[in-house]
Amino acid sequence: MGNLHITIQVPPALYIKNPDTSALGRKIIKGAIELIDRLGFENFTFKKLGEYIKVPESSIYRYFKNKHLLLFYLINWYWNWLDYKVYLSTINIENPDKKLENILNLVLGDIDEDRVFSHINEKALSKIIPSESVKVFYNKQIEEEKKQGFFEGYKSLIKRISGVILEINPAYPFPQLLSTTILEGINRERYYDEHLPSLIDKTTDQPLIDFYKHLIFNSLKQTK
Repeated sequence: MGNLHITIQVPPALYIKNPDTSALGRKIIKGAIELIDRLGFENFTFKKLGEYIKVPESSIYRYFKNKHLLLFYLINWYWNWLDYKVYLSTINIENPDKKLENILNLVLGDIDEDRVFSHINEKALSKIIPSESVKVFYNKQIEEEKKQGFFEGYKSLIKRISGVILEINPAYPFPQLLSTTILEGINRERYYDEHLPSLIDKTTDQPLIDFYKHLIFNSLKQTK
């Protein structure tokens, strides 16, 4: 796996220079994930990032116009990486129930680092998503950002999950809503599990996965 060269595509409008094409760019991405995870996005600045990775602040501006677009880059990368992992987890499976179970185990379970991408700490990035991804959805520029393709990775992931849902039950009327419920719900529940654990029913060893499996499979069965 370490010898594979796999690139996760991110909309070019998010960056000035593709950070994946240079050692400095990859260093910026690696440091940004670590620093946002540590400080939170509100306290994160390019000046602090430059000091953290020991490069001039001006070097970061050669890759990204502002920190909002850098955050959007990281979130897009995560969506597209997760879409890629979902594809790998279902490609050779014929049983749609098993496909969906694999998807749920992947997106709802603990995220481990993917050694294929040495400059990305997917585990740290998965911790950033619940608290920071809301900032890319709820902002005044969303219509323009949508036109530039900033949400295509997210929509692709939703489409892939929706397709499996319809394999299980072609008559199910809400495949995309159910798919977004899975992704957005787990972001919220992970945040609760870390910061407000009393809101999570600890009735099983893996309550989040078991809850969503119960919710989704029962819903699909009831509408057949």
